[in-house]
Amino acid sequence: MEREPKDKVIVITGGAKGIGFEIADHFLECGAKTLILLDNSEAAGVTAAQTLNEKYGKDKAVFIECDITKDLEKVSRHILQTYQVDVLINNAGILDESDLRKTMEINCIALMDWSMKFFEHWRIDQGGRGGTIFNVASIYGFEYNPFAIYYKTSKHAVLGFTRSLGHPFNYNITGVRVIAICPGFTETALLAGKSWEIHKEEFQKQMEEKITMQKPKVVAKAAVEIFGVADSGTAWVAANNEPIKLTPMC
Repeated sequence: MEREPKDKVIVITGGAKGIGFEIADHFLECGAKTLILLDNSEAAGVTAAQTLNEKYGKDKAVFIECDITKDLEKVSRHILQTYQVDVLINNAGILDESDLRKTMEINCIALMDWSMKFFEHWRIDQGGRGGTIFNVASIYGFEYNPFAIYYKTSKHAVLGFTRSLGHPFNYNITGVRVIAICPGFTETALLAGKSWEIHKEEFQKQMEEKITMQKPKVVAKAAVEIFGVADSGTAWVAANNEPIKLTPMC
């Protein structure tokens, strides 16, 4: 049952826009009970929840304004006291090569903090009921090229965290599954993030000549598919509009 979207209560960070919104939409389409959208944009969050509720029914989506780097204790306490949550999707992220600390804080440290809060709550060896932590990483978590250094480093960390925390040894004790999706280049606002000046010309050339873009809906459908098949500690690629693939363990 842990791999069946039907009737799941799901929390998703960065859920108001882009890939996060599309993932929320597709999980509801596949039978999820409730999607709790966390986002730091009130306007986008209210609109996203309204759109999903009009499509799927009253209270299927709930928006909570949240800065994931500051509001963990307050927001998680409210959620875990109010809902019987089954899944945490860590989707929020930025690409800002002008700010190392902000990049690591949002893409890595906050993701780990939120994961551990839910992990400890769900541990069956501590009286919990188990659950799934689903991290949105990136193909840049394992690709080798000169671009997006801070972003790439943060996503390498996400994969290391996912594979270590989700290792079968930990899963067999705690009952908490930890998995990751690694999207390829996807048409979202993230691609407009700040990059190093020395990279702009070559990166733009690569984008125009060598990269296959995909829509956020493609990643959303892949995420639900991965949710249904992934063992704990595994990471999956959803890139180039191709079928999902298990990433090598290296």
